[in-house]
Amino acid sequence: MNSRSQARGFPIALISTPGGEPLARVVDEHLKRLFRENGEPCPQTFIRKASVARFQNGEGKAVIEETIRGTDLYVITDIGNYGAMYERQGQMVSTSPDEHFQDVRRLLVAAKNMPQRTNVVMPLLYSSRQHKMNGRESLDCALALQDLVQLNVHSIMTLDAHNSHVMNAIPMHGLENLHAVYQLIRAFLEVTRDEFPIDTDNLLVCSPDLGGMERARYYAEHFRVLLTGFYKSRDLSRVVNGKNPVLEHKCLASDSQIKGRNVLVVDDMLASGGSLLEVSRQLKKLGAAKLYFAVTYALFSEGLESFDEAYEEGLFEYVFATNGSHLPAELQSRPWFLSADVTPFIAKFIYMFNQDASITRLLNNTERVNRLVGRERTRRQEP
Repeated sequence: MNSRSQARGFPIALISTPGGEPLARVVDEHLKRLFRENGEPCPQTFIRKASVARFQNGEGKAVIEETIRGTDLYVITDIGNYGAMYERQGQMVSTSPDEHFQDVRRLLVAAKNMPQRTNVVMPLLYSSRQHKMNGRESLDCALALQDLVQLNVHSIMTLDAHNSHVMNAIPMHGLENLHAVYQLIRAFLEVTRDEFPIDTDNLLVCSPDLGGMERARYYAEHFRVLLTGFYKSRDLSRVVNGKNPVLEHKCLASDSQIKGRNVLVVDDMLASGGSLLEVSRQLKKLGAAKLYFAVTYALFSEGLESFDEAYEEGLFEYVFATNGSHLPAELQSRPWFLSADVTPFIAKFIYMFNQDASITRLLNNTERVNRLVGRERTRRQEP
């Protein structure tokens, strides 16, 4: 039996947590387009009805309302969707990442062994920042992955995991870590198309910390420009909000390497954004021209006001982020924000995975990025 006939034997079924419903609807539309483009029959929707009811004390219960027997099931969630609200103790409250993850577990329990294969689509990986253990602290991400495979999950799809080595927690199962670098670079190139050439005299790539240098290196090597970064000098004598407070951000580059160059600061996650703004201030003091931020996830956990003020000060030009996790309307309306669409990418993964086709090219964006940057470099050099 070839992969295509096998895939038709195991039809795709999508179910989602309440927080994952917006993502599931968009992915569903892209999936239908892919099936039509390949001349394959597809249903009106791949989404099967499922719900997570909430009781007034915050507990929940999952119910799958349509058959998923014999399907290739994809449970879609967005653990960062703080816009998903529910009523608890008579008040509307935001759904936390812990509650989103618990909703995934509820749906998996409700699914039992009915699907032929069960997969979880979780672009923003749950507890991904807690990927290693220091002393007597929890190892949440690894434990969560083990929890999923114990609930009969075959594979987990994520996007730009904070540290991909966490896949060692489930060595006999798949953690498919896709990367959004192509979409973010395309967004950056489109905005800067008429601004400056892509060369070492005009562009510098920067990591806001040493932990992200490998990610920034990937960008710098494709652009063929200089790479630099910052390291955080911390006060190890005390702990504030679970961390040693940062005393100073120190740049690894010399003044001459920064002065007059435009800088693309690359990170995987913008939480409060305080570190990025501090880095931008330091770069401006060192003579940087225009600054741009490219992140996979823009959480803005402390609001948008500080970025509004920094934008008015001229500290940066744009923040680029994917829509792999919740982007509120107020953020998308900001003149300094631009979203990079990764939903077709997620749908393509589901389509190919269902076909049992190789996803190596999806995991490795090098060829696509090289073509994209090459075309843009040539265009900017033309008279």
